[in-house]
Amino acid sequence: MGMGGGGGKGARSDINVTPLIDVLLVLLIIFMVIQPNVVRGLDTLVPQPPKDKTADVDNRTIVVQVKANGKGTPTYQINEDSPINLTDLTEKLRTIFEARQDKVMFVKGEPSLDFAAVTPVIDDGHAAGVDNIGIITPRVESGQ
Repeated sequence: MGMGGGGGKGARSDINVTPLIDVLLVLLIIFMVIQPNVVRGLDTLVPQPPKDKTADVDNRTIVVQVKANGKGTPTYQINEDSPINLTDLTEKLRTIFEARQDKVMFVKGEPSLDFAAVTPVIDDGHAAGVDNIGIITPRVESGQ
């Protein structure tokens, strides 16, 4: 009985896959360790309802309201002031926040509006240099 296989002294053209499997397993372990550290999504800042219901809202709090006007295009207001155009919103926010240390802004949209009407306000806030932008939801507004 012959124990040798294959003809002996010639060169073999087979690929040794053992080192490739070792590299594959090491890469798999590395990716499994890194995966939990990957950031998913955006951080949001949700305002908490005040504990004292009679307390007034701080006058330094900036709330940009997005309201439906019935014509299909929303209107924008800063702290219940007169309506402002979306094109002027970035410059108005920049003038408000240039002298402030705390750059926090809240966005409040009506429930009937699509979120696509609120996203330009968030973009304008980032363009004006606002660090933290929170969204006021109906649950937060009702105190839940």
